[in-house]
Amino acid sequence: MILSRREFISGLATVAAAFTCDKFFPLKGALGKELPPDLVLVQGPSPQRITRTAIDELGGMKRFISRGDVVVVKPNIGWDRTPEYAANTNPQVVSTLVQMCYEVGAKKVKVFDRTVANPQRCYLQSGIAEAVKAVGGEVSFVHEKKFRDVKLPGNALKSWPLYVEALEADKVINVPIAKNHGLTRLSLGMKNWMGIMGGWRGMIHQRINESLVDISLIMKPTLIVLDCIRILTDNGPQGGNLSDVKIMNTVVAGVDQVAVDAYGATLFGLKGSDIGYVKLGHELGVGVMDLTKLKIKYLKA
Repeated sequence: MILSRREFISGLATVAAAFTCDKFFPLKGALGKELPPDLVLVQGPSPQRITRTAIDELGGMKRFISRGDVVVVKPNIGWDRTPEYAANTNPQVVSTLVQMCYEVGAKKVKVFDRTVANPQRCYLQSGIAEAVKAVGGEVSFVHEKKFRDVKLPGNALKSWPLYVEALEADKVINVPIAKNHGLTRLSLGMKNWMGIMGGWRGMIHQRINESLVDISLIMKPTLIVLDCIRILTDNGPQGGNLSDVKIMNTVVAGVDQVAVDAYGATLFGLKGSDIGYVKLGHELGVGVMDLTKLKIKYLKA
């Protein structure tokens, strides 16, 4: 069922009627075929089903991944928390993306993150390592010798050590969780690039919004899937109190990292312009923040 944005946001509860915003966007491809939406939002009880539905509505995983590709699926695995605390990306969303990559012929799918807490515990407690291994994905801990200094065309950062396996992959799928963050207000897609940064990441805290955009200028994900199965509304990024968690059973998918993050902000009652790195990313041409200019599809699965 296709929902209006108002029904989708307020529902994330109940659904009154079916509606699609596609009719407002009569864009056609060269052969008259309707172009995929810019963003797809899907709500439903099964993380696997809504993830698949979102990707299918964007044109299917074959649009993004080619046979023989080495793919990095980059979740947030930063914290020693089980999934119900909404500190890390939902493991079923991650494993579904890994499985879909293999279904269209990916050679290898790698999953990793430079965690904040103990890596072994984060990978275990998040449920991501087990879920990814079950579908044939390659799970690895980040190795300090695999960072390489990269020149950046940025304002705050002129260079920074970044993880080689993310840089050298044929395709990168960014799959963050949407959550509160004490420093950046929200942690969304562009914030998730901190998991491929080496060195002492505390150095960027003084100019964190500019620094995140500097990384985003060179990290161009093939696809972004924002996990909103559960969102952490307070005491992020680690959380720890279930009263701070809101169940939304939703994913947001697109190819524009600014647009995905701008929509993610609305799930917290905010605008993209309220989030420093989203606003700056828009201003510097990383992506589009104005949701009224986008073709957005709302679905229930």
